[in-house]
Amino acid sequence: MATETTSSSSAEPVPGEIAGITADRLRGFIERVERLEEEKKGIADDIKEVYAESKALGFDTKIMRKIVSLRKLEQQERMEQEELIDVYKHALGMV
Repeated sequence: MATETTSSSSAEPVPGEIAGITADRLRGFIERVERLEEEKKGIADDIKEVYAESKALGFDTKIMRKIVSLRKLEQQERMEQEELIDVYKHALGMV
């Protein structure tokens, strides 16, 4: 004797839901990312302006960019990189 069972979770897709994620929630995530991307673009434009201004005053922007990247590193990591650069320069006869 076979009995028919019903389950609250069916294989039928729920309108507006994809793999358990509602369309509204997905739309919210997408819109947040889009806003952040726009903010990121604005910040990148601001950074370009700062480098252009510093270049107009005679600063070397390549060196400034290098200093910015070095300042992001921990002191120990920065020292290790500088030591490796020295080793490589010696190996290539640059010093």
